[in-house]
Amino acid sequence: MPRPVWSGAISFGLVTIPIKMLPATEDRSVRFRSVHLEDMGRVRNKKICELEGREVGSGEIGKGYELSGGDTITITDEELDAIPLPTAKAIDIQAFVPAESIDPVRVADGYFLQADGPVAAKPYVLLRKALERSSKVAVAKLAFHGRERLGLLRVVEDAIVIHMMRWPDEIRNPSELAPKPMDLDEQELEGALSLLDTMSSEVMPDLHDEYRESLEAVIAAKSEGKAPELPQPTAEPSGQVVDLMAALNASVAKAREQRGEPATVHDMPKKRTAKKTAARKAAAKKAAKTTASKKTTEKKSTGRKPRSA
Repeated sequence: MPRPVWSGAISFGLVTIPIKMLPATEDRSVRFRSVHLEDMGRVRNKKICELEGREVGSGEIGKGYELSGGDTITITDEELDAIPLPTAKAIDIQAFVPAESIDPVRVADGYFLQADGPVAAKPYVLLRKALERSSKVAVAKLAFHGRERLGLLRVVEDAIVIHMMRWPDEIRNPSELAPKPMDLDEQELEGALSLLDTMSSEVMPDLHDEYRESLEAVIAAKSEGKAPELPQPTAEPSGQVVDLMAALNASVAKAREQRGEPATVHDMPKKRTAKKTAARKAAAKKAAKTTASKKTTEKKSTGRKPRSA
């Protein structure tokens, strides 16, 4: 396991659980260095003062904040340290909420929380089982990387994981990105649902990073002095508007073929023409009117008193 990146305690009510925080993920991206192609010398980035045009050392560098007018003010480490962070060594749980109430766009990097010592084991398991049985997650505050953060605690197998969360005002409003309201044809919606059903799975599919695998194969070949076998580029989407129903039918067929099912797809019902739709509506309206008239006549007939002799 990796080294802990934070240590402190989970706090909810009067319960305290000493814990260590460890990264739950790792970056597997292939890293490159900047080199001088002529002699393969390492090229490094230097910190240059724009006004003096010379390289400056770390002791000469501080934090600056640029104001709206263009002026810059400095903020010292002492001033930052003086700002109170009540959650400096605690993951302070604020509430327990349903998992579906959390917008996934607010959820960021995840970290495993490890019980720190034998004393922490029992309250750790207690919190984990309480989260499991309630089917809820915990929302907490903590200080992390020099600022106060929101955290989301949830259970993964036998461990508790905390995800860093965005504050509400850090989420941009997507309303201006959404398309204008439009009418959808029912057959098109049924086609989309059919494609969704065909592509559905009870478990997460076994996906892998094809780009990284190809890149690693190129590196391996060149390290052995061989010419790399570059994969054939895939065709990019044309971006042209196509017949939506035809595209849905073809997508369902392709998805079934990939799953090893018969690829034959019966064409989905054609769109109703305006003429047929109007005729059916008129017929339905006429039938409803006739039925209503008949009921009124029967009611009047039933309600008449018999004539006296």
